[in-house]
Amino acid sequence: MIHLFLQSTLRELQVFLHSRRFWGTFAAIVLLFAVTGPYGTMENMAFGERLAYWLSLNALAWVIAILCAVAAERLLRGLIVSMFARMMAGSLIAALPIGFAIGLVDYVFTGEATTLESGLQRALFAVPLCALFCLLTYMAMSQKIAEAAAPQETSPGASILDRLKPENRGSLLRLSVQDHYTEVVTSRGRELVLLRFADALRETAATPGLRVHRSHWVADAHVESLKRDNGRLLILTRDGKAIPVSRSYAGEVRRRFT
Repeated sequence: MIHLFLQSTLRELQVFLHSRRFWGTFAAIVLLFAVTGPYGTMENMAFGERLAYWLSLNALAWVIAILCAVAAERLLRGLIVSMFARMMAGSLIAALPIGFAIGLVDYVFTGEATTLESGLQRALFAVPLCALFCLLTYMAMSQKIAEAAAPQETSPGASILDRLKPENRGSLLRLSVQDHYTEVVTSRGRELVLLRFADALRETAATPGLRVHRSHWVADAHVESLKRDNGRLLILTRDGKAIPVSRSYAGEVRRRFT
């Protein structure tokens, strides 16, 4: 379990390392701060020193924010469904160590020692910046992060039911895409699994069923009837749900269920 956790975490970190957009944004921000010289650095530092200062400060802060966001994204999955909320929690927590990291950079460049009070003040100042960092990162890279976090291999003969909590392991009824997750519905409950839909479909082999939409799969035994609504073909399931059928799957659905 620890090995899989480390593998997935490293894959998520590699998303940042290999993103040109991410590093382009980083370079642009460092250059902007070095040129404009905010917070008194224009008056007290030459350009070369300002560039080194803001490069050091941003590099340290971004590394801490990334590590905290990725760690929270992994560790809070059992408590928080939303990936954005998990990453935001980690980013906000990062403000505390970032506050003292800023103090360390200031000490190296200015000789000003950091006290507990000044470190906490810097951490408070870093909170909105960490929130903005998380928002921009999620908007630009959430899909790639989710793909990196999802299991990369499906074992031969594996069943999607094995991924569920024991109390939810019943007869497999249907699967649906939910954000970056696959929602698994059984006769005993439902559960969100962090798994690519294509991989989830491979783990349904033991249950006769059909993919009816790019976001839906339904077990044969769970189909009650077919219905048309404003020209759209729908599958009515035994638990009262109406599942849309894509045109590309409509012919197979009619042949199978009529």
